[in-house]
Amino acid sequence: MHKEFNVGDIVKMKKMHPCGGDEWEILRVGMDIRIKCLKCGRMVLISRQRFEKGIKKIIKSIEK
Repeated sequence: MHKEFNVGDIVKMKKMHPCGGDEWEILRVGMDIRIKCLKCGRMVLISRQRFEKGIKKIIKSIEK
């Protein structure tokens, strides 16, 4: 089951980033998902499967 994610959504992940942030903005959606840490600005590219497994909740959703 694939969940629907859009560019601009803000999500909370289960694991914290080393900087201490756990809120991320989605920058790119596809087979891989690029997310940006809202605390330090670091960008990470992870697989959709790993992203869907690691997401805790959607904080802000942009509807298309």
